[in-house]
Amino acid sequence: MTRRLIIQPLAEADTTQAALWYADQRTGLGLEFLAEVDQSLERAVVTPRQFPCLRRKPEVRRVLTNRFPYRIIFVLRPDAIVVFRVLHSARHDQEWRKHVPKD
Repeated sequence: MTRRLIIQPLAEADTTQAALWYADQRTGLGLEFLAEVDQSLERAVVTPRQFPCLRRKPEVRRVLTNRFPYRIIFVLRPDAIVVFRVLHSARHDQEWRKHVPKD
């Protein structure tokens, strides 16, 4: 079954902020970051249960990007993957916990 991908505004803002920071570091690096996030999201949509479960209700899981130190935090629903945070790995878990969507 193919699930829909829903990216909440806060996750979109996280991603944009990180991409802009990387773009300031080196030309093209921001686009490389966005491509890496897209690849990680594709993996989550195809096989979401392969990623660690961080919380049971709602079912929150985490996929890591391969090249950049980022965690993509999502809620697994029967029909969708809801991405609600994209956080640097140095950020504390409380950053995503206070933004878990209500089921």
